[in-house]
Amino acid sequence: MKTRITEMFGIEHPIIQGGMHYVGFAEMAAAVSNAGGLGIITGLTQGTPEKLANEIARCKDMTDKPFGVNLTFLPTVNAPDYPGLVKAIIDGGVKAVETAGNNPAQVLPFFKDAGVKVIHKCTSVRHSLKAQSIGCDAVSVDGFECGGHPGEDDIPNMILLPRAADELEIPFVASGGMADARSLVASLAMGAEGMNMGTRFIATQEAPVHENVKKAIVAASELDTRLVMRPLRNTERVMTNEAVERLLEKERKLGADLKFEDIIEEVAGVYPRIMSEGDMDAGAWSCGMVAGLINDIPTCKELIDGIMAEAETLIRQRLTGFLN
Repeated sequence: MKTRITEMFGIEHPIIQGGMHYVGFAEMAAAVSNAGGLGIITGLTQGTPEKLANEIARCKDMTDKPFGVNLTFLPTVNAPDYPGLVKAIIDGGVKAVETAGNNPAQVLPFFKDAGVKVIHKCTSVRHSLKAQSIGCDAVSVDGFECGGHPGEDDIPNMILLPRAADELEIPFVASGGMADARSLVASLAMGAEGMNMGTRFIATQEAPVHENVKKAIVAASELDTRLVMRPLRNTERVMTNEAVERLLEKERKLGADLKFEDIIEEVAGVYPRIMSEGDMDAGAWSCGMVAGLINDIPTCKELIDGIMAEAETLIRQRLTGFLN
C-alpha cells in the first residue's frame, strides 16, 4: 500500500508505532520497522543524549529499516537537555522524528538542515494547522479515544479526522483508537494517510514490558480506562487500577483546590515499576480505549501482516461489493 506517509518515511506499510514512555525502546522500534512499519524510540525514556545515542545505535544493530525517535516537549522546571537530544538524533542518522507536547518550532531548523522529517502529534485541528504553518512535514491527529494526553477538546476521531482532512495540506495519520485493519481503512476513508498505534503495540511479543502489562490490556474492555488530571488541564487517559481510583477520589474531594502535589504519589515516577516490574497498581499508566479491541499478543510481524492483508480484503471485497 502506497500513501504519502509511506513515501515520506520510506516504509512499506502506513503504520507508525507511537512513542510510549518505558515501551519505546530499541527492541520495540526495531520489531515494528522490521515488520514494515515505522518504529519509534521514546527519547525522554532515555533521558540523556548519551543514553539516547546508545539506544539509537542498539536499534541500528537490530534493523536496517527506517525508524524514528519521539521527542516530547514538556513544560517543566528541570527540562531535559533538548539541544543534546536533538544532536544525538541527528548524529545518529535518524531521519524521522515524532514531536509532541509543546510547539517544536525551536528545533525544526536543526532537523530540516539534517534532512529529518518531522511529524507532530496534535489533538486538535488548530494545533495541526499551527504545526503545518511552522514547517512540520506531517501530523499525527490524536482523537479523544487515545491513551495518554487527548487534549481538552474531547473530539473523537469520527469528527476530528475529516475536519483535519478539510483543513490540512500536509499528510496526517490517525492516532487514538487504532488497532486493526478496520481502523486503518476507516482512517484512510476519512482522509488520513495511515495510522499510529500505541496501546496495540504494547500487547505484542516483542514489546519490552512486563507480561502483566500485556495481560492487563488483553483482559480490559473499552470501559476500563479513566481520565485523570482534568482539573489541572493536563488530562490523561489511563488504565484503571487501585491507584487511579484513589487519584480520582482525591480529585472529587479537593475539587478546584487540587494541586499536582496532591496526586504526585499516583503519577510521578511510576512507569519503571509498572512497565518493567509488572506492579499493576503502582500508579497511573497511559492506555487507550482501544484495549477493548485487543484480544491477543502476536508478534509485530503477525500483527502488521494481518492488518495489511485484511485491509486489502476490506477495500477490494467488502467496500467494492457495495457498488453496483
